This record gives sequence, C-alpha cells and structure tokens, in this order.
Amino acid sequence: QVRVVESGGGLVQAGGSLRLSCVASGRLGSWYKMGWFRQAPGNEREFVAGLNSGRIINYADSVKGRFTISRDNARNTVALQMNSLKPEDTAVYYCAADSTWRPINKVDGYDYWGQGTQVTVSS
Repeated sequence: QVRVVESGGGLVQAGGSLRLSCVASGRLGSWYKMGWFRQAPGNEREFVAGLNSGRIINYADSVKGRFTISRDNARNTVALQMNSLKPEDTAVYYCAADSTWRPINKVDGYDYWGQGTQVTVSS
C-alpha cells in the first residue's frame, strides 16, 4: 500500500506563486511515476504535471512555462512550483503515485491518490 500526502495549498493573488509538496510513502517500487492533477468545481479532474523515475517530465499546455515539477528521489517527494498564477488555476490539487506503465497524464494511470489541497487565486 502507498500513502500519498499533499501540502502547501492556500490563497494567493493573481501573479503570485505557491509551492505544493507531495510525499509518497510505502511500497512504490524502483520504477514509478508521480503526478499532479487539479479539479475545479463542476469540472473533471485534469492533468497538470507529472514525472517518472526515468526522468520523463510532462506538463499540461495550460501550465507550461509557469509551473515546474521536481523530485527528491531519496524521499519519494515531488514538488510543484507554481508561478504567475491566474484565477483559472483555482482548484483542488491532487498528487498521485503509481508503479505501472499506464500514461503519465491520465487520471486512470494512477492507483494512489492524496486527499487534495485547495489552491485559490484571487483576481
């Protein structure tokens, strides 16, 4: 079993920055992927950014150039640095982890999910 815990959400003005962190504990395996997704009210959960242990990194077009995902292998931790935030970035952000070869940018590509952390960007 793998436990995923996010932290770092909050309220920020448009143009500001936030940093989210995620720790995955348990038997994740030597090959794994971790990703960030978000879900706004009334919308489906959507991919934001992801990386795998093969150093592949993927971003949604809507966040390219503004968000950066990074990892710390020793602690199964990933961070999401979010800069130049916009009101449309407001959502609950979820971290996910997985040890399969399913797509990195799909909700159904992950077995383990955190509880989510709220990010609110005011205009």
